[in-house]
Amino acid sequence: MATSIFAHRGASKYAPENTLPAFDLAYKMKANGIETDVQLTKDNIPIIIHDEKLNRTTNGIGFVNELTLSEIKKLDAGSWFSKKYSNTRLLTLEELLEWIKHKPLYLNIELKNNKIDYKNLEQMVFDMLENYHLLERTILSTFNPNSVARMKEMNHLTGIAFLTSKRNKNLVDDAKKLGANALHIKYKLLNQAFVQKCHQENMNVRVYTINKVPSMKRCFDYDCDGIFTDVPDIAVKYNGSYY
Repeated sequence: MATSIFAHRGASKYAPENTLPAFDLAYKMKANGIETDVQLTKDNIPIIIHDEKLNRTTNGIGFVNELTLSEIKKLDAGSWFSKKYSNTRLLTLEELLEWIKHKPLYLNIELKNNKIDYKNLEQMVFDMLENYHLLERTILSTFNPNSVARMKEMNHLTGIAFLTSKRNKNLVDDAKKLGANALHIKYKLLNQAFVQKCHQENMNVRVYTINKVPSMKRCFDYDCDGIFTDVPDIAVKYNGSYY
């Protein structure tokens, strides 16, 4: 089976990350899935953005959880990337789910709760996915081990992935004990024996962030379950994973 190509924050090499233009472009490039990030606004609305602070990818300043949704919706999330994308707005999670629900795409939602452990974030996201009937094609991932354990208690209908960039000889066993059924690893951790160990333990393994062709080919050769890439068009070309 071909390795799944997840567009990392959308086709983020070509359009502003985590915005509708980036997601739409990834869909047109025939990515298998979308990878994105969720945090909470001041009024507890799940919002699509990677950084805890607004400064890098919008014209706002300060922390995401210091502004209400209505305040965040006024921000420009595209001009930093290119004038072409001026006045692009951030999406709520619900808006993303509305966009994706009728498209043949998988979804990987990274819960950005390793620095700010947002209260009830897991349950909010799970309930929204359930409402949109998207649980069975969604993976929830996090660097926060406590969050993995909380998700395991909540459901058995969706993928739960532990994200890591740290070497650990017991990584597969530790992740299973937490309740994960997938590992999302930084490329530097990748080797064939590790992938085989994961598969022996019924653990999916996906690798981030893969933008160079030799690295893509290595992931494909090792039968990784997925890669996350800013250039889904290139990955699709070399993987042959067209619909």
